[in-house]
Amino acid sequence: MATNGTSDLKRKQGIVSSLCKHFSLDPKAFSSQVPGNDIKALYINILKSSGKESPQNNDEVMKWIAFADSFPSDSKACHGGLNELNTDLAKKSVLLGNGFTPSEADVIVFSVVHSSMIALSTPEKEKLPHVMRWMDYIQNSEDLGALFEKILLEKPVFEPQIAKAAAKPEVTSIAKGTVQNTKITDKPDTEKNAKKSDSADAKKKAKGDKEAVPEKKAPEKEASDKDKELSVSLLNIQVGLIRKAWKHPSADSLLVEEIDVGEAKVRQVVSGLAKYCSPEDLTNRRVVLITNVKPGKLRDVMSEGLVLCASNEDHTKVEPLLLPEGAKPGECISFSGIDGKPEDVLNPKKKQLEKITPNLFTDEKGVATFKGIPFMTSAGPCTSSIPKASIK
Repeated sequence: MATNGTSDLKRKQGIVSSLCKHFSLDPKAFSSQVPGNDIKALYINILKSSGKESPQNNDEVMKWIAFADSFPSDSKACHGGLNELNTDLAKKSVLLGNGFTPSEADVIVFSVVHSSMIALSTPEKEKLPHVMRWMDYIQNSEDLGALFEKILLEKPVFEPQIAKAAAKPEVTSIAKGTVQNTKITDKPDTEKNAKKSDSADAKKKAKGDKEAVPEKKAPEKEASDKDKELSVSLLNIQVGLIRKAWKHPSADSLLVEEIDVGEAKVRQVVSGLAKYCSPEDLTNRRVVLITNVKPGKLRDVMSEGLVLCASNEDHTKVEPLLLPEGAKPGECISFSGIDGKPEDVLNPKKKQLEKITPNLFTDEKGVATFKGIPFMTSAGPCTSSIPKASIK
């Protein structure tokens, strides 16, 4: 292993602790084995103690153990390994396992790369979006918060700005008060002049107070409202299965689909896909759709949803987003680190959809994302054959 003795020992202790958490074992039972064994031997011993059999994909587990074993402890030398990991995670939620269920390989690799990710600067972390998303998911799903420090990306950037904005009005107000008190004390002129001074100071103070209040409170409220308006959590995005599709009776550019989203009855949706897909192409195809748009008629035909499609820049190529095998009709699309309850029905007057869709796009690998965070199903991410595409 490419580490010195101390960091090697610490790394293996972290692996043992997280594996024991994964298998519900007491790590103290294996503490004496840490110094004299490599990662592979420790894994095999813990697996045997758990009573579980070797996984069917044991060769893949061993491949990732070899990756962990050769991963350098020096953060300056780890970029190659992290880039390799980022590429591998571009189109899946976990290294091994079924859909969202992490494997022992995920736990081992997480434990090994954690210290290197902590040491990276924010710009370096931003270049590894899939690793960041995966690490956040593994830490939460495996409940490793007590063993490993949370890896932060945005917090160090925004905290100083918030503190500065809050402090500015107070300093301004105090400074004005000090000037006023000095003038009153240092110029004990006639009663008439004193009254004039008091009146002028009172006006200044009133003006200062009026200026200070909006500076302190308004930006924070506006930022909060803006974030809420732009959150993808407002959208109810689900997996659907097109049971039937046909041409719109009075519009050549439109198709009508009956889509199963796991409800008692299918939804009827009108889509502008006639130039790009035939009804036969869409029949029995799984799609991603927004189900909380306000129902309405398109050329006299009722539509109860919006099928999300990827499009290249000049709109010569448009296709519905692709779903991984195993994604089931009705399940909701999730975004790592983004929580919130969808609106029951989007309000067209607020233009919520128009504000959110500019942040929907596919990355260079064709993975569908919201601001770089993948559209995730229980079976993995949604994708498209069109990289760097807009999604609407």
